[in-house]
Amino acid sequence: MKNFFNFLISKTFLIQIVLALVVTVLLVFLVLRWLGSTTNHGEFVEVPDFAKMSVMDMRAAIEDAGLRYEVLDSANYNPDYPRFSIIDQDPKAGNQVKENRKIYFTVNPSGYKKVTVPNIIQVTQRNAASMLKAVGLDVQRVTYIDELGEDMVYQIKYKSKYIKPGDKLPKTSKIELVCGNGKIPDQARIKADSE
Repeated sequence: MKNFFNFLISKTFLIQIVLALVVTVLLVFLVLRWLGSTTNHGEFVEVPDFAKMSVMDMRAAIEDAGLRYEVLDSANYNPDYPRFSIIDQDPKAGNQVKENRKIYFTVNPSGYKKVTVPNIIQVTQRNAASMLKAVGLDVQRVTYIDELGEDMVYQIKYKSKYIKPGDKLPKTSKIELVCGNGKIPDQARIKADSE
């Protein structure tokens, strides 16, 4: 045990301790300098505002800024933005990021997604309007024809053309309902009179 204490206070052991401390401090200093130069410590790029830019313009602007990008799935169509333009970005414009940082974009699709026209034939106008609204369609106009079922839907029109349940239309399309006015049609009267 005495030899161990003598070794701890010996000149050789103290020189080894001092050398180990100097090498450790030197290594830490060199690693910190290397990290500072490779990670561009303290150097930031301001994220530009890409809102409403086309994808082609965004690519050029993002390369000029020294950033990378990834386009996420397109969102629901937003009529306030041009087709195939940027509607959202992460991180937001004005944030400070490192050079070569990846920016995530959401692109406006070319139009509304298509929805299926529900079967509203022989349904009351009020119920038909609710069913259409539920799938994202709107009633633009209601016209009436001579049919016995008052306010009963007999036909559906889109842009003045007849459509049928199961057809696909862009979401938010305006359609016309052709409903009965409660009067007996002339053909039915003629048939009844001839019998």
